Amino acid sequence: MMTDTIADMLTRIRNAQQSNKRYVEVPFSKVKMAIAEILKQYGYCISLEKKEVTPAVLMIELKYDGKRPAITSIKRESSPGHRMYRKSEEMPKILNGYGIAIVSTSQGIMTAHEAKKKKIGGEVICSVY
Repeated sequence: MMTDTIADMLTRIRNAQQSNKRYVEVPFSKVKMAIAEILKQYGYCISLEKKEVTPAVLMIELKYDGKRPAITSIKRESSPGHRMYRKSEEMPKILNGYGIAIVSTSQGIMTAHEAKKKKIGGEVICSVY
Protein backbone atom coordinates (compact mmCIF):
# COMPACT_ATOMS: atom_id res chain seq x y z
CA MET A 1 0.00 0.00 0.00
CA MET A 2 1.28 3.45 -0.94
CA THR A 3 0.91 6.24 1.63
CA ASP A 4 1.76 9.29 -0.50
CA THR A 5 0.34 8.95 -4.01
CA ILE A 6 1.01 12.60 -4.91
CA ALA A 7 4.73 12.20 -4.14
CA ASP A 8 4.68 9.10 -6.37
CA MET A 9 3.13 11.14 -9.21
CA LEU A 10 5.74 13.90 -8.87
CA THR A 11 8.57 11.34 -8.79
CA ARG A 12 7.23 9.64 -11.94
CA ILE A 13 7.14 13.00 -13.73
CA ARG A 14 10.67 13.88 -12.54
CA ASN A 15 12.07 10.48 -13.58
CA ALA A 16 10.33 10.54 -16.98
CA GLN A 17 11.75 13.98 -17.76
CA GLN A 18 15.27 12.96 -16.72
CA SER A 19 15.11 10.05 -19.17
CA ASN A 20 13.51 12.22 -21.92
CA LYS A 21 10.23 10.27 -22.06
CA ARG A 22 7.39 11.89 -24.00
CA TYR A 23 4.57 10.42 -21.85
CA VAL A 24 4.18 9.35 -18.25
CA GLU A 25 1.39 7.17 -16.83
CA VAL A 26 0.08 7.82 -13.32
CA PRO A 27 -2.75 6.01 -11.48
CA PHE A 28 -5.82 8.26 -11.76
CA SER A 29 -7.37 10.31 -8.96
CA LYS A 30 -9.25 13.62 -8.99
CA VAL A 31 -6.50 15.33 -6.96
CA LYS A 32 -3.78 14.20 -9.39
CA MET A 33 -5.94 15.33 -12.31
CA ALA A 34 -6.34 18.80 -10.71
CA ILE A 35 -2.57 19.07 -10.16
CA ALA A 36 -1.86 17.96 -13.74
CA GLU A 37 -4.39 20.49 -15.10
CA ILE A 38 -2.53 23.28 -13.29
CA LEU A 39 0.76 22.01 -14.77
CA LYS A 40 -0.85 22.10 -18.22
CA GLN A 41 -2.36 25.56 -17.65
CA TYR A 42 1.07 26.98 -16.76
CA GLY A 43 2.85 25.30 -19.69
CA TYR A 44 4.73 22.54 -17.89
CA CYS A 45 3.04 19.75 -19.86
CA ILE A 46 1.29 19.55 -23.23
CA SER A 47 -1.77 17.36 -22.74
CA LEU A 48 -3.66 15.14 -20.29
CA GLU A 49 -5.78 12.10 -20.95
CA LYS A 50 -7.74 9.83 -18.63
CA LYS A 51 -7.60 6.26 -19.89
CA GLU A 52 -10.56 4.14 -18.85
CA VAL A 53 -8.72 0.90 -18.19
CA THR A 54 -8.90 -1.03 -14.94
CA PRO A 55 -7.58 0.69 -12.86
CA ALA A 56 -7.95 4.13 -14.49
CA VAL A 57 -4.74 5.83 -15.61
CA LEU A 58 -3.83 9.48 -16.19
CA MET A 59 -1.57 9.92 -19.24
CA ILE A 60 0.51 13.13 -19.15
CA GLU A 61 2.41 14.35 -22.23
CA LEU A 62 5.54 16.14 -21.04
CA LYS A 63 6.88 19.34 -22.57
CA TYR A 64 10.46 19.98 -23.65
CA ASP A 65 12.33 23.05 -24.95
CA GLY A 66 14.51 21.25 -27.47
CA LYS A 67 16.09 18.57 -25.29
CA ARG A 68 15.68 20.53 -22.05
CA PRO A 69 12.62 19.61 -19.92
CA ALA A 70 10.09 22.38 -19.17
CA ILE A 71 10.10 21.33 -15.51
CA THR A 72 13.50 22.08 -13.97
CA SER A 73 12.42 21.08 -10.47
CA ILE A 74 9.26 19.55 -9.03
CA LYS A 75 9.29 19.08 -5.26
CA ARG A 76 6.76 17.75 -2.73
CA GLU A 77 6.41 20.35 0.04
CA SER A 78 3.82 18.81 2.38
CA SER A 79 3.84 15.10 3.19
CA PRO A 80 1.52 12.84 5.20
CA GLY A 81 3.98 12.87 8.11
CA HIS A 82 4.61 16.61 8.00
CA ARG A 83 1.70 18.70 6.72
CA MET A 84 2.55 22.27 5.70
CA TYR A 85 -0.35 24.72 6.01
CA ARG A 86 -0.01 28.42 5.17
CA LYS A 87 -2.22 31.46 5.63
CA SER A 88 -2.97 33.52 2.52
CA GLU A 89 -0.36 36.14 3.50
CA GLU A 90 2.30 33.43 3.99
CA MET A 91 1.91 31.69 0.61
CA PRO A 92 5.32 30.88 -0.88
CA LYS A 93 6.65 32.70 -3.93
CA ILE A 94 8.72 30.34 -6.08
CA LEU A 95 11.70 31.91 -7.91
CA ASN A 96 10.21 35.41 -7.51
CA GLY A 97 7.11 34.42 -9.47
CA TYR A 98 8.78 32.38 -12.24
CA GLY A 99 7.68 29.10 -10.64
CA ILE A 100 4.40 28.02 -9.07
CA ALA A 101 3.36 26.50 -5.77
CA ILE A 102 0.28 24.27 -5.89
CA VAL A 103 -2.01 24.55 -2.86
CA SER A 104 -4.99 22.53 -1.65
CA THR A 105 -7.61 24.92 -0.25
CA SER A 106 -11.21 24.71 0.90
CA GLN A 107 -12.19 25.96 -2.58
CA GLY A 108 -10.17 23.35 -4.46
CA ILE A 109 -6.64 22.92 -5.74
CA MET A 110 -5.04 26.09 -7.13
CA THR A 111 -1.77 27.96 -7.31
CA ALA A 112 -0.46 29.92 -4.32
CA HIS A 113 -0.89 33.13 -6.33
CA GLU A 114 -4.62 32.44 -6.88
CA ALA A 115 -5.07 31.51 -3.20
CA LYS A 116 -3.38 34.73 -2.13
CA LYS A 117 -5.66 36.73 -4.44
CA LYS A 118 -8.76 35.03 -2.98
CA LYS A 119 -7.34 35.49 0.54
CA ILE A 120 -7.61 31.81 1.49
CA GLY A 121 -4.96 29.58 3.04
CA GLY A 122 -4.34 25.89 2.63
CA GLU A 123 -1.88 23.02 2.42
CA VAL A 124 1.12 23.58 0.15
CA ILE A 125 1.26 20.44 -1.99
CA CYS A 126 4.29 21.07 -4.21
CA SER A 127 6.48 23.63 -5.93
CA VAL A 128 7.36 23.63 -9.62
CA TYR A 129 9.82 25.64 -11.70
